[in-house]
Amino acid sequence: MSRFVQIHLLTSYPPANLNRDDQGRPKTAKMGGYDRLRVSSQSLKRAWRTSDLFQQALTEHVGTRTKLLGVMAYEKLVAGGVKEKQAKESAQKIAGVFGALKKAKEKDSLVDLEIEQLVHVSPSEIQAIESLLETLISQGRAPEDTELDLLRIQGQSADIAMFGRMLASSPSYNVEAACQVAHAISVHPVVIEDDYFTAVDDLNDGSEDAGAAHIGETGFAAGLFYSYICINRTLLVENLGGDEALAQKSIQALIEAAVKVPPNGKQNSFGSRAYASYVLAEKGDQQPRSLSVAFLKPVTSQGIEGTDFGTAAVDALTTQRQNMDAVYGPCADASCEINVFEGKGTLAELLKFVAE
Repeated sequence: MSRFVQIHLLTSYPPANLNRDDQGRPKTAKMGGYDRLRVSSQSLKRAWRTSDLFQQALTEHVGTRTKLLGVMAYEKLVAGGVKEKQAKESAQKIAGVFGALKKAKEKDSLVDLEIEQLVHVSPSEIQAIESLLETLISQGRAPEDTELDLLRIQGQSADIAMFGRMLASSPSYNVEAACQVAHAISVHPVVIEDDYFTAVDDLNDGSEDAGAAHIGETGFAAGLFYSYICINRTLLVENLGGDEALAQKSIQALIEAAVKVPPNGKQNSFGSRAYASYVLAEKGDQQPRSLSVAFLKPVTSQGIEGTDFGTAAVDALTTQRQNMDAVYGPCADASCEINVFEGKGTLAELLKFVAE
């Protein structure tokens, strides 16, 4: 079994605003002296992890990220007939196992039931919480210290095993991520454009005011993105308690989601859904490396008749890979690719390759 699985993707998106900055404009990064479009790794991972494809493939093996464990526990206790004061005290003890709680801002506020930071909770931990709540409701009492052992090392969810977990209050239950995801960048320079738009009041017949009821603008740009994923298969199996079958299933689900699922930003406004046009998968025990340096010099099709950005990007990626192999020796033991530009390879073959 190869230790590392590396995935290189090229995905072209039409005009879109996939991942916004604090000004509401598409995120960018400067690379090779040029402004590029960027989609953060956090945005990509959330889109993949919460996608129907990933959720359905792994069903009961997907965790939950939330600050609201205490609120959830409180509401269930109250619904079960527990008095509000006792329910709140019990819920605080349960939520406090997973992290420090916020300070109350108002006398009757439930803010002090919320955990200060998002915590990733596995299905087995959720089940342990629900079992404890049922006991507390049926017996009408507060939880004992021995019952608050709710954290789990074994039975981790696939997404926690892949993307890791950090619990500042209980570091022994931290999970080192087995999957690394790079920020996606456009392989060419970009200029962010502005879409000026108006909205008309449907009930305004225009007799008094023919103007727009709303005026706004939003930034957008189109780009061909390079994305990189590295999975430490050995660590993933370890995080999953030695369950190799689940590890294989998780890798396949993640890669299929990465190939098919776009970031969620402004989808209703732009409909910028796209599948990857090129995917290269590599396996081996060698030290992983990204091929992003292939695009240090922006890709261009200028002067090459019949060549578009997609084909030029594939050529640049292939050349960089060959050059690295020539200098360092083979950087992977085996590879598999699909190329939509040429109609070569299949997703089924790619998913079989990464799972073996």
